[in-house]
Amino acid sequence: MLAWSSVQFVWPLMLWALVAWPVLAALYLWLTRPGRWPRFQLTVHGPTPMTAKPTRAQRAWRWPSLPVCLWGLGLMAVLLALARPQAVLLLPSRLDTVMLAIDTSGSMRATDVLPSRLEAAQAAVRTFIEEQPIQVKVGIVTLSGTASVAQAPTTQRDELFSAIENLPLQRGSALGSGLVVALANLLPGSGIDPEKIIMEADGPPKPDTGRALVAPGQASNQVNLTPGSNKSLAIVLITDGQSNIGPDVLKMAQLAADHGVRVYTVGVGTPEGVILRAQGMSMRVRLDETVLKKVAEITEGNYYRASDAQQLLEVYRQLGTTIRMEKQQLTEVTALLLALAMVLVLLGSVINLQRHARVL
Repeated sequence: MLAWSSVQFVWPLMLWALVAWPVLAALYLWLTRPGRWPRFQLTVHGPTPMTAKPTRAQRAWRWPSLPVCLWGLGLMAVLLALARPQAVLLLPSRLDTVMLAIDTSGSMRATDVLPSRLEAAQAAVRTFIEEQPIQVKVGIVTLSGTASVAQAPTTQRDELFSAIENLPLQRGSALGSGLVVALANLLPGSGIDPEKIIMEADGPPKPDTGRALVAPGQASNQVNLTPGSNKSLAIVLITDGQSNIGPDVLKMAQLAADHGVRVYTVGVGTPEGVILRAQGMSMRVRLDETVLKKVAEITEGNYYRASDAQQLLEVYRQLGTTIRMEKQQLTEVTALLLALAMVLVLLGSVINLQRHARVL
């Protein structure tokens, strides 16, 4: 299908040719108006003009026949094709596995999204899973102070729903850990070592050597892919965007981009946030959109924000479509218009042949 908002023209000046269409349509109506041509009757001497005046019903204007309308639409398509239109095509991608990385930190208790950020996310994730094609594997990673696999990628929806219902809240928010664990489960043969990466992030800082974050012995074999080029895999990160522990989330996003995996980020909450109170302490927890937008940008994914439960459900429905439909490069669609014109002209000719035993 076409992304209509992306339509543009190689030769836009040729759009002036469309002016010929209403001119030709008006000329046709004028030439075929009732009473324009004399009527004839057959006699022994051949066709003879009839002298009787046409009746009012005979003089009444009538809509052009269906074949004429089809020919007119075909002509319009040909005139439009002269401008050589281009558009971005949306084609279904072959999606095999989606990893859902769900934030289970204490800030997800906030009630700016009712009944709470986490409960609203759980309900929306369930809807997202239900609407995925049955052959698509879905896995779940939880992230708080660290990250762990709650459910390995599977097509068994009951196991996924069970994992969603049991998401305990814990301290800390390690978005980077969630991304690298999800990436390692998507690419088990890539050599990505999430434990090593997380341990190094928690230890004393080390100088950046510029080497890939993979297991020893495999870094030199890693070939960086174009961001977003791996159409069969995707990560969906559901969080309020506040990360305070673990590896840097933007570096983990770059690691995903280097493997061609897109990360779609969903911000749960409101920018103004709410005040949480626990153990005699108070803290305002806000939705941090900056880092989530950056993660999506690095990996060629999309960012979505949901400020209430109903909007969150709509986000996941839209997200499911986005993952399965991928934007392709700008493509000229002149041939499609010419094919449409040919179909319209042939269809009009066939109808006219059936009605009047002639093509035109």
